[in-house]
Amino acid sequence: MAIADTNTAGVQTLGRRLYSDAERARRDATKWTLVQGILAPLQFLVFLASLVLVLRYLITGAGYDVATVSIVIKTGVLLLIMVTGAIWEKVVFGQYLFAPAFFWEDVFSFAVIALHLLYIFALYSGALSADGLMYLALAAYAAYVINAAQFVWKLRLARLDAEART
Repeated sequence: MAIADTNTAGVQTLGRRLYSDAERARRDATKWTLVQGILAPLQFLVFLASLVLVLRYLITGAGYDVATVSIVIKTGVLLLIMVTGAIWEKVVFGQYLFAPAFFWEDVFSFAVIALHLLYIFALYSGALSADGLMYLALAAYAAYVINAAQFVWKLRLARLDAEART
C-alpha cells in the first residue's frame, strides 16, 4: 500500500506501509509478537557471548569446547526464532514465510540458517579443522548481523509508520 510521506529533510516521498491496518491489529494482538520481542534480544546476547568465545579461541587457542557449545546454542536459538517468526508471519500476514513486507529479510535468514547448519554439519562430520569451524562460525555471525540489521530497520520503519498514523 503506497503512502505519501515526508522525510527528515522535508521532502515528500512515496513510501510503502509495512502493515495494513488489519495486519497491524493482528501483530499487536498475537502472543507471537511478544515471543519475537523476547527471543530477538536473547539471540543477540547469545551471539555476543559466543562471538567473544570464538574470538578468544582464535586469538589464544584456548576454550575450543566452550566456544563450540556456544555456537551450537546460538544455532538452536536461531532455529527457534525462525520457527516462531514463521508462525508470527502466518498470524500477521497469512503465510508462513516470504510475506511481501519481510520478503528479503526471510531470504537472507535462509542464508544465515544455511551457514549455521553448515557449521553443525562440519562439526559433526569432521569436515573442517577447529580453526576452520571457528571461521565458518564467524561467517555465519557476519550474515546474522546483516540479517539482524534488516529486522531492526523494519522495526524502525514500523515505528515511523505508527507515528505517522497518529
